[in-house]
Amino acid sequence: MTDFYYDLHLHSCLSPCADNDMTPKNIAGMAYLKGLQIVALTDHNTCSNCPAFFKACKKYGIVPVAGMELTTAEEIHLICLFPTLKAAMKFDSVVRNHRTPIKNRPDIFGEQIIMDENDEITGYDVNLLSFATDLTLEDAYKAVDSFGGASYPAHIDREANGIIAILGSFPEEPAFSCVEIHDMTLVDALKKTNPIIKNKLVINSSDAHYLTDINEAVNSVALNCDISKANHIREKLVKNLIIKNNKVH
Repeated sequence: MTDFYYDLHLHSCLSPCADNDMTPKNIAGMAYLKGLQIVALTDHNTCSNCPAFFKACKKYGIVPVAGMELTTAEEIHLICLFPTLKAAMKFDSVVRNHRTPIKNRPDIFGEQIIMDENDEITGYDVNLLSFATDLTLEDAYKAVDSFGGASYPAHIDREANGIIAILGSFPEEPAFSCVEIHDMTLVDALKKTNPIIKNKLVINSSDAHYLTDINEAVNSVALNCDISKANHIREKLVKNLIIKNNKVH
């Protein structure tokens, strides 16, 4: 088993709420400086910057994970991570058909910039990405699973877009194996009021919208994998996030 330092929830300049300095190359470089080894890009309702992110990470020796922070029809934020870039892009194509076609107002919400691995602008997403999709929580969970991915509710300790705040309690279904908690001092209190999460993996990621907010090398996951192969590390990570009772610390 090898420990890998991770941050599995970051937004690039494609998310309207993220700083324009959050380019694929800058994120990879900052992750390297902070000592991270596995980093997931999870823009709102899109994976369009993941191909560039994969290429940028290769230059720094970072294991990239293609992902998405999907907003369900209930307004719940769901982290979706995939074992391969190909699977993530196929999922992205599915989600595009469920996004709400409301035009973005860059002057109000921020730009939605698509880039290549050299941080050159290749386009913009014209529809507002932060709006809810019409995928229910259950449908989103099933869709991620159909592509071999792992999904879990984001920042369950927050009022905004947190599953507990929206539903009133943590549901038994879908049968998530993980939860993301932003403020780790709240773990015990959340487990007390929602006993169902006691046996779930707890993920602590940054939800970074600015380069300085990317996590330091604090949180790690132990994986039994070939450490020389990024694809094997990524596949093992996603598998661990699906299987219950694995340890993330």
